[in-house]
Amino acid sequence: MNRGAARQTIFRDSDCYTAFLDALAEAHSRFDLQIHAYCLMGNHYHLLVHTPRGNLSRGMRHINGVYTQRFNRLQRRDGPLFRGRYKAILVDADSYLLSLSRYIHRNPIETRKPLVGELEDYPWSSYPAYLNRVSLPEWLYRDFVYGALGRRNKFQAYRDYVEQGVDADIRAFYQRQRQAPIMGDDSFRARVLGEAGEISREVPRCERMLQVPESSDSLVAVVAEAFDLAVADIYARPGRGRGAWNPARALAMWLCQERAGMTLAEIGRLFGGIHYSGVSQAIRRLKGRLAEGEDGLKEIKVVMSMFSS
Repeated sequence: MNRGAARQTIFRDSDCYTAFLDALAEAHSRFDLQIHAYCLMGNHYHLLVHTPRGNLSRGMRHINGVYTQRFNRLQRRDGPLFRGRYKAILVDADSYLLSLSRYIHRNPIETRKPLVGELEDYPWSSYPAYLNRVSLPEWLYRDFVYGALGRRNKFQAYRDYVEQGVDADIRAFYQRQRQAPIMGDDSFRARVLGEAGEISREVPRCERMLQVPESSDSLVAVVAEAFDLAVADIYARPGRGRGAWNPARALAMWLCQERAGMTLAEIGRLFGGIHYSGVSQAIRRLKGRLAEGEDGLKEIKVVMSMFSS
């Protein structure tokens, strides 16, 4: 889940909600995120997600970053939207997935002032799809939750289950001032922490971060989206006499170096066959302007905020 910075509204109209759902669809397609439930509220959102490829950070960075860009464009604003990195909780699916989906779906009425009279009338959660009242997005996975109910009439069974209210242990978990990063019994927590410890001992942190480098194409696509440019325009080598500084191109080069682990020579070949010294100069110039706090760098700052987690 994540909240707006200073609890500001992050969904102001239907276009904003739709833009966020589009980002979910893209995250499913690009990163194989399996979304079991969602609820979009005015100043925060909840997602129940499974990541078969273990790439939650990349998927969430895409969702938060791309949505921030689109929100800013829709609302004619700039700057960060969310208060920081998303809050992730590792869940014992066998024990808690069903009850957690209920907690998420009941959000619109579990407030001081309920947003709807009937929960199924709230359009910005996956609950209507669970009741088969709206078409099912291809990226929404309902079967695991239905399977936990173990009844034939899954739509009515799930409605009955949700109407019973939130479990006391789930409510207590979310009411804590500091929530634990793991939701499960002692044996589940011990198993998770034990596996994490073994990985940490076997692979140094810096190497773990570089095990699955991000592709140059995906990085350049993020920059193109932020600057409202075509990807080809960022890759293209400037013609003669066009030596003016190109912040989008410089940022893309820097990300390819930092996030994709590419050498300056490799980046030069990718960006139109320029010499590696030209790549170095562009990156150095970008860092200098950021360090000096120059105005007019809002797109760069938005993109960089996506990679801060």
